[in-house]
Amino acid sequence: MLYTVGEMAKKLNVAPSTLRYYDKEGLLPFLERSGGGIRMFRDENFEYLSTIECLKKAGMSIKDIKTFIDWCVEGDSTIEQRLTLIDQQREAVLKQMEQMKETLNMLEYKHWYYETAKAAGTCAVHAAMKDDDVPKEFRDTREKSKGLPCVE
Repeated sequence: MLYTVGEMAKKLNVAPSTLRYYDKEGLLPFLERSGGGIRMFRDENFEYLSTIECLKKAGMSIKDIKTFIDWCVEGDSTIEQRLTLIDQQREAVLKQMEQMKETLNMLEYKHWYYETAKAAGTCAVHAAMKDDDVPKEFRDTREKSKGLPCVE
């Protein structure tokens, strides 16, 4: 089945302009055009486009995605390069996830901090707290936050 830019964009849950941009950047070597020049996609292009979207969401640059696509077009002789690029991006995503986990931990700690301060009517309640007074799940985060230029 053939799809227009709008139809494929809807299927991918992206803006049609995104697919036009991908085409302009050379990421869609498989793209067909109708006699009138309209971009046309096939069902088998969906996986290809989904991979591009995944790489983009993973933070890969358009330049690196283009390199990856070029390697795909080259064929099996570039499997090793593609694997290396995917592994590098995977590591970058894992690092981002770890950073986000630390950020969430700090936000959870601060949520507890302000709930406790609100109940006491003052942030000063925390100055007198010993480590045992702090919930176990927040002790490491509290320790890490000491000395940071952060508003109480």
